[in-house]
Amino acid sequence: MAEYNPQSIEPKWQKRWEDARVFETEVDPAKPKYYVLEMLPYPSGTLHMGHMRNYAIGDVVARVKRMRGFNVLHPMGWDAFGLPAENAAIKNKTHPREWTNKNIAEFQRTLRRFGFSYDWRREISTCEPEYYKWNQWFFLRMLEKGLAYRKKSRVNWCPKCCTVLANEQVINGGYCWRHEDTLVEVREIKQWFLKTTAYADQLLDDLKQLEGGWPDRVITMQRNWIGKSQGARVKFAVADVPELEPIEVFTTRIDTIFGATALILAPNHPYVAKLLESSPVRHHGEAMLARLKKSSVKAEDIATAEKEGFFTGRHVTNPFSGEKLPIWVGNFVLMEYGTGAIMAVPAHDVRDFEFCKKYSLPIRVVVQPLEGAALDGETLMEPFEEHQQGKLANSGAYNGLSPDEAIAKMGADAEAKGFGKRETIFRLRDWGISRQRYWGTPIPVIYCAKDGMVPVPDKDLPVVLPPNPNLTGEGESPLATTPEFVNTTCPKCGGPARRETDTMDTFVDSSWYFYRYCDPHNDKAPFDSAKVRYWFPIDQYIGGITHAILHLLYSRFWCKVMRDLGLVNHDEPIKRLFTQGMVLKGGTAMSKSKGNVVGAHEMAEKFGADTGRLYTLFATQPEKDLEWSEESIEGAWRFLNRVFRLVDRHAEKLRGVSLATFAAASLNEKEKVLLRKAHQTLRRVTADFETRWHFNSAIALVMELTNELYAAEPLEENIRPEARRELLELLTLMLAPMTPHLSEELWEMLGHTDGLWNSRWPAYSEEFAREDEVEIPVQVNGKVRGRLKVTVGAKEDAVVQLAQQDSTIAPHVTGKRLVKRIYVPDKLLNLVVA
Repeated sequence: MAEYNPQSIEPKWQKRWEDARVFETEVDPAKPKYYVLEMLPYPSGTLHMGHMRNYAIGDVVARVKRMRGFNVLHPMGWDAFGLPAENAAIKNKTHPREWTNKNIAEFQRTLRRFGFSYDWRREISTCEPEYYKWNQWFFLRMLEKGLAYRKKSRVNWCPKCCTVLANEQVINGGYCWRHEDTLVEVREIKQWFLKTTAYADQLLDDLKQLEGGWPDRVITMQRNWIGKSQGARVKFAVADVPELEPIEVFTTRIDTIFGATALILAPNHPYVAKLLESSPVRHHGEAMLARLKKSSVKAEDIATAEKEGFFTGRHVTNPFSGEKLPIWVGNFVLMEYGTGAIMAVPAHDVRDFEFCKKYSLPIRVVVQPLEGAALDGETLMEPFEEHQQGKLANSGAYNGLSPDEAIAKMGADAEAKGFGKRETIFRLRDWGISRQRYWGTPIPVIYCAKDGMVPVPDKDLPVVLPPNPNLTGEGESPLATTPEFVNTTCPKCGGPARRETDTMDTFVDSSWYFYRYCDPHNDKAPFDSAKVRYWFPIDQYIGGITHAILHLLYSRFWCKVMRDLGLVNHDEPIKRLFTQGMVLKGGTAMSKSKGNVVGAHEMAEKFGADTGRLYTLFATQPEKDLEWSEESIEGAWRFLNRVFRLVDRHAEKLRGVSLATFAAASLNEKEKVLLRKAHQTLRRVTADFETRWHFNSAIALVMELTNELYAAEPLEENIRPEARRELLELLTLMLAPMTPHLSEELWEMLGHTDGLWNSRWPAYSEEFAREDEVEIPVQVNGKVRGRLKVTVGAKEDAVVQLAQQDSTIAPHVTGKRLVKRIYVPDKLLNLVVA
């Protein structure tokens, strides 16, 4: 008897797939299309089993859809630019390209070892000029449309990375995400931005198109990130420094303005320094300001962060009441939202309440509840925020109005009197794409003393990275210290000029890469729009929840820009999104830095790729986290061995046997039981693949079927060869999307000369899957008193007679008059007795 040897089986079938070009696909209007995609990886180090789960899920979907007759696009590529490559190059004294390409080769070797069904002809690498040329082309189109611009901006700066960090990359109260011992600085430098805010309304409104296809959690995260707020902008005159322009506050609750007891500025508000210049608390204020800037609070932490602040010694005038209010600086006020200034209304906002309580600022109730006792600011234990359940008080002429009535009237009055206006704002900010590093897409702009800023002409694209930069990780951008890159001629006047030395944020690369897969070798355009019209939108996108905001939001923005450029005809790029759970070891996510990874290639060499694939799919549902277990991986290995031995035992005798069509009535009892089990399993596995993605339960069902086939051995007895062949072929086909190498081998062992890849997903037989008997509950006067096994479709009289004779039911009906009987065939019998 042969032994299951994945180390010989798996390379054999991978070569056959490659030789037969099985996974290569082109536009075919005659077939329904299906575009399935896992988020492209960043090639750093080696792949571990935490990575492979994502790709295994996508591969199952791709293989099932192929077997269902779809024209499947399933590509792979590399998110190849980025700071880690540059840092690794500096550390290892090598070029980022060499480090990156070495990792790409290792990643590709592992993905091929696992037999994932990618069309490798479509492979892209975002660090290649033929790809990033189109990043530059898109930038120039946005520049023409006014969607790309340059301005001075306050940025997070890591002195070790020597580059700008996004807010999300500043962690633990102000430290760099890559250098957790390095405090991030705030600097003001010129930066390039893309105007994502121009699409804020569309990005918000079009989330409706994603409902039902995207996880609710992700939609909520995006909606909150965009953060649309309708309110009013109100001017507060500076009472102590009349030469200063009024301070503007954006508020969604102008109805509570009579309850404002302070005005609070963000630490980096431009007025703070001016207010402190001649303030009696200047020295204390400047010391406190330096401290607050170092401990700035991120947007997502505002609710839980400790509130800190200081009084500036200055005041503003409330434009509605004329009251003077103290100006404070608080760490929980963000310059990035609204105007960087808030009016503190502690009686009606929880953050204001916490701050004012801490610093003993007055609390004044200006919205009283419609029911119950009146609230008193001096005894208030928590703010009253249910404004829909209240009416105004202590608010002058506006007393007695509902909050909504007051918001409308006070907004109109502020506009009429010239100290305010109604406005809609967004939390979303324009996308700062400038990075002061080498390993990224050069921004295609030239600066000329005569002509100013000049875009690089399309004919001169791509602006290619210089091959030999001086990488030190210190000081200004490496491109700025590379004369052969910086020094150029102006496209307009031909005079001497300097290139832009910032490179693009790597999120630019990943915002449109999935379009390039449709036409990866086009050197005349980013892609052929006709090909994109066939393949888009992406039918299924798979990746981690960590990309729920930035990558997906920027991709949606990019899609809308391309639509407005006439390149695509859809609003949203991704129809369905699935966020898989992580693979844990020792309770934490697999990570090279934590030393808890299980190497994917090593695992495949030890147990076989199919074993690894099966285990990651079987251990739990794909959206849940999976705790790695060496014992369980060995269990998956043993199961595949059992399947191999079962087929091997019968294959030789079945090779010449043709499949036959059976009538259920012609089956003997053994055939009937096993074929029923096989077709019931197929019915449920089909549902698990098509509707629920419960791959773990699908595998469990196939394991049950395997156990029943073993229990029925010898299968030669009382089972016709045609029935045995059908049983083993169904078993093989159901395993094919999950363990494709083994399934191909079993298919060949059963005598097939064409590869299983040509086979369609089998259809289950309703006749064979139907049970002969069902178990139904029997109620007496509404209470379950027993259960009966009855023939499917049994008549009412026969079932009632069985119930009356059953030892557990009879005592409840004997000697009593049968008043009524309710029978639902194959479901329920209820006897009413008196």
